[in-house]
Amino acid sequence: MVTKFNSFTLIIIFILFCAAVKGQDKSGQVYWKGFKRTNFSIAGHQAYYVTPAHALSGNPWIWRSSFPDWHTDMDSILLAKGFYVAYINVDDQYGSPQSLQIWDQFYNYLTAKMLFAPKVALEAVSRGALYAYGWAKRNPDKVSCIYAETPVCDIKSWPGGKGKGPGDTALWRQLKQAYHFTEAQALAYNDNPVDNLEGLASFRVPVLHVIGLNDKLAPIAENSNLFAQRYIAAGGPMSVSPVTIGPQELQGHHFPIDRPDYYAKFIYDNSYPVKQPLPYNKYFETAGGLPRFYNAATLQKKATVAFLGGSITFNPGWRQKVCRYLKERFPETDFHFIAAGIPSLGSLPHAFRLQRDVLDSGKVDLLFVEAAVNDRVNGTDSVTQLLDLEGIVRHARKSNPAMDVVFMAFADPDKTADYNKGITPVEIKNHQLVAGHYNLPFINLALEVRDKMNNKEFTWNDDFKDLHPAVFGQELYFATIKSLLNTCFGDAGIAGNNLKSGLPHPLNKANFENGSYSNIENARHDKDWTITKDWTPQDGLQTRDGFVHVPVLSATKPGAELSFSFKGNAVGIAVVSGGDAGRISFSIDGAPFKDRDLYTQWSSFLHLPWYLLLGDHLDNKAHTLKIKISPDKNNASKGNACRIVYFLVNNN
Repeated sequence: MVTKFNSFTLIIIFILFCAAVKGQDKSGQVYWKGFKRTNFSIAGHQAYYVTPAHALSGNPWIWRSSFPDWHTDMDSILLAKGFYVAYINVDDQYGSPQSLQIWDQFYNYLTAKMLFAPKVALEAVSRGALYAYGWAKRNPDKVSCIYAETPVCDIKSWPGGKGKGPGDTALWRQLKQAYHFTEAQALAYNDNPVDNLEGLASFRVPVLHVIGLNDKLAPIAENSNLFAQRYIAAGGPMSVSPVTIGPQELQGHHFPIDRPDYYAKFIYDNSYPVKQPLPYNKYFETAGGLPRFYNAATLQKKATVAFLGGSITFNPGWRQKVCRYLKERFPETDFHFIAAGIPSLGSLPHAFRLQRDVLDSGKVDLLFVEAAVNDRVNGTDSVTQLLDLEGIVRHARKSNPAMDVVFMAFADPDKTADYNKGITPVEIKNHQLVAGHYNLPFINLALEVRDKMNNKEFTWNDDFKDLHPAVFGQELYFATIKSLLNTCFGDAGIAGNNLKSGLPHPLNKANFENGSYSNIENARHDKDWTITKDWTPQDGLQTRDGFVHVPVLSATKPGAELSFSFKGNAVGIAVVSGGDAGRISFSIDGAPFKDRDLYTQWSSFLHLPWYLLLGDHLDNKAHTLKIKISPDKNNASKGNACRIVYFLVNNN
């Protein structure tokens, strides 16, 4: 299938195709292999589905990615058993991102309108593997299994001909045009079917390749064998079935299908009974949608997207997938992405670092915010969470009234335990309260993870593994976020006609909508405090990006004192808390001193960025904060150090 057929073969296939397409009864009904076929169009592309005489419950289906009338014995068997067969023609696009957008629309139509099963079996012949694996890797949650016959698994092998095969010069040129690639970009392309298989493997999608041992057009060493090696190494279930009987034609690329019943059984067993996963739309609220961002992406064709969060945002996974999705969904848009995830940080740090880490980079059109996991882990109290979250929204919208904001609450064992007790976690309540007040989309991934585990879709230990999700969890997070985005973009035309500006009255006037950093050089201190311009630890402990090789105001001697004058209604400090973190005493405007321990449960192995709110709900006027190093310290600490990276001030 990777090169042109000889003229005789083309004539035979054309006759068979015409017979299938034009075979009609007296009522004008179209039939395919003796079964009713329904033709329609998706975005200008011809498509069809074939209906079994008696559909199985749940409507299982198989999706042919290309060459729909080649080796159809297996499809006929499955139709007789109650499967649907479907196909959409996006030929000559070689699985390009644009073609996969059409695939998305086709899938959405068949599952949402025709109620086909939520997971589909993919059938890929030759170059059809470029489509099937491209789509499957973007949607591993939607695939029951994959059957691939003589699959092309690397464009460099075919049509590029850069390996052992001859390739096809004309089709290589056509592929580069479909992908908008230069020669160098095509050779450097790193999302072939053999690449990035971890997500597909994490869903344990069964794969079966049927190959010819002497296939010279798609040599197995650089296609199926390489795919199998990598997929199995990633944990994916894989089998390979060589066909050695019958004529091996077209340089070993064509051969008879020897065991159609066996291959049909592979698809049947992995697709039926149909399992119904809990729908993603149960776990998000679109609220006011994302009309402002949609306008920026489609009309202005220039958009900035920022990601504000902790380690789950910082680590590779869902964030990169959202970026790729947006670029593929809006291919003509010039995107700028701001990765503002810093491990260990929750809503309190976000409220005060928003300006420097996000807004100073320019006008932001879409902001993703996550804080619920670290707010629980860090022990941020409920009132402070509300001040933080509302402050983030108001600060963001004041910088750009046309900014859309999405709140997300990720999963952790504590939240799962709360839900299992019938308790809504306080962090979730606070996210919902602020999102609801400001009409923002909100995704409750914590509830989704709990519910899907209870629905036996996966387990924490085997699949999710940690609150820093394994590959499976990252894929699940992305799938839900993508579902929200698709829903919002689908409604964007309506929502975009009624764009409201301005902010509602605040839930709490003391919120941190003007939170910012204040330079440590603004403090006055005695000789026991020093400013190190390029601070690095000397004890070998780990550090966090953004909190090493930065100026730090530090003291280690008990009694060392400083004062910091500010104007606002809230004040705090951001410190690095390592193995020698001590204890401070502090006072605002001459009030009695209070103590605060700087040592944390992580300080023994990490110089942790740690934010302490020392005063809030103050009168919005001038104040003076005094800090002293206490002679007391945590029993686990090795010293009395206080290392301040920033002062935190909210001036309302």
